[in-house]
Amino acid sequence: MAASAEKNGVWGCGEVPTAIAVTSADLVLPPPDLQTPPAAVLGPGGKDHPLERTLAELQALLDQHGYVVVLYPASLADRTVHRLHTARALLESDRIALLRLDLPPLGLAMLALQLRQLALCDFSPGVLASAARLLSHYIYAGALLGSVAKLDRVPVSLTSHAKSWVPGSQFAVLATPEPQLVKVSSGAGGHAPDLFQGPGFGTQLLIARGQLNSDWVTAHLAPAWKVQGVAEAPLPAESGRWWATGRLVEFAAAIPDITMLYQLVSSVRREDCHWCGLDLIGDRCGFCAAPLLPREQRTRTHKEAGRELAAAAEAGAGAGAWAAGAARVLAPGPDRSRRAIGP
Repeated sequence: MAASAEKNGVWGCGEVPTAIAVTSADLVLPPPDLQTPPAAVLGPGGKDHPLERTLAELQALLDQHGYVVVLYPASLADRTVHRLHTARALLESDRIALLRLDLPPLGLAMLALQLRQLALCDFSPGVLASAARLLSHYIYAGALLGSVAKLDRVPVSLTSHAKSWVPGSQFAVLATPEPQLVKVSSGAGGHAPDLFQGPGFGTQLLIARGQLNSDWVTAHLAPAWKVQGVAEAPLPAESGRWWATGRLVEFAAAIPDITMLYQLVSSVRREDCHWCGLDLIGDRCGFCAAPLLPREQRTRTHKEAGRELAAAAEAGAGAGAWAAGAARVLAPGPDRSRRAIGP
């Protein structure tokens, strides 16, 4: 890596070590600049996208980048999820992270764009994968719905269910970071108390229009949240399944500035995964899914043991010391019951 790139904490465009992948082309948002790498798209499965093709796609990404982080929504069809896990198992690779996220589809698309931007920075693959959970808490994702009668991903009261059957009813629903639901009053124009609490930091608002004809999001929500800008994108195909209705306007507000994203991720303490040895932030490894051990249970990590072995070699230690050290590194501990490639 060039000295200037290393100084600025940014990789060269051809040196991005981690590929960001999604499961549908409509989850790939346009990049804000020419430097942001594209996202890989893994097909939805079925006859037009068999397992063999997914294997080839993942292998090509591993060969080109080294590590792959795949983001997919919780509403994704079971057959597609099974195909992804099968492909990872057949490749026998611990360099593929499959991250199931509770974000709605448009929010997931925003997260994928943020990770694509951060992939240019000097974060290790482990930190980048575990940053997905961190950043998802800073994405305010929801929708204006014409009905909540079948919605099961956000708590809905019996009263709201009943009101869904009234013609012309509209509901503003926030799925993340904290579920909220309010009925939008047609006469009041959506003003308080209809508006729920938004982000306390600068965001850009992205909207995707479905079959609901309403300007409530741009006319009332955007000013109330004091967003720095509003953009539109096509509605992801998965949104109808996630929200259980096609009568919607989906929205997501997220931090657009890569400098702020970099500082946010950098501010979190990094740990070593006790199972696979990768760096992580938070309480779980993004690649092998092993939880972070309580501090009192943390002993030597793979990296620490490796440094001890290297120090022993430099000191001219005999083969016996090397063998004993290697045995300690490779010996399974009480918390190493997970497979290296995760669940």
